[in-house]
Amino acid sequence: MSSNPPIALTIAGSDSSAGAGLQADLKTFAAHGVHGVCAVTAIVAEVPGSVSRIDPLDPTLLNAQLKGVASAFPLSAMKTGMLGKESLVAAVVEFAQAHPHLPLVVDPVIRAGAGATLLDEAGLALMKSDLLPLALLITPNLPEAEILLGSPIRSSEDFAAAPRQLHERYGCNVLLKAGHLTSSDELITDHAWISGEARLFTRPRLAVPDVHGTGCTLSAAITARLARGEDLATAIDGATRYLAASLAQHHRWEGPGGHIEALNAFPDGVE
Repeated sequence: MSSNPPIALTIAGSDSSAGAGLQADLKTFAAHGVHGVCAVTAIVAEVPGSVSRIDPLDPTLLNAQLKGVASAFPLSAMKTGMLGKESLVAAVVEFAQAHPHLPLVVDPVIRAGAGATLLDEAGLALMKSDLLPLALLITPNLPEAEILLGSPIRSSEDFAAAPRQLHERYGCNVLLKAGHLTSSDELITDHAWISGEARLFTRPRLAVPDVHGTGCTLSAAITARLARGEDLATAIDGATRYLAASLAQHHRWEGPGGHIEALNAFPDGVE
């Protein structure tokens, strides 16, 4: 890697626990040898399992951040996380339309694992109509895919069919994450629709807790690898291996409220 690394942009909320959101994205970019820049959409007071307050930023401030980083840095890829509300989604749509050469990964953050709503209904509607069609890749989990499709995913057949259905509806490549599926299999198999064909990406099913920030970390790793020049399938495969290592080598502390875990953003053994 040269002394001047590629640059990736994350457009996401700030997570005070630093396990998800733009903090997780920036750590993941750094772990891949990519310089990260950011545009903050919201300030979120949270710890794993609990969101106590969400303050979305004014869209003019988001616009100023986006304009500033784009005018100063030679960006190579970008991703979105939590967008919060319609006016912020609109700002991102405008920015993406103005920079069609940048590969865009959309992590469609709709609800927190703890249950808090992270995108309002108008914002969701605009994401569906205007943002997802601009994406190179979207990375929904099972509940998000059900919301985006407007129908339940009940069986393994439904799950396997959903990436192509999402592609047909929104026009983008799709990686459907399987972490929410209940299974006794030793592997977690994510299903994807990439460049007109179905693909599978597997990682070990680890006996670890539901560590906060896995979705952010996976989408950020894909974005970093796209910034490094990898093709999409290669980027997803490498990001999947990185997430597995981050989970396997996760951190655990004893805090005032009991034990708490976090992903290891710099695991050993992953390029």
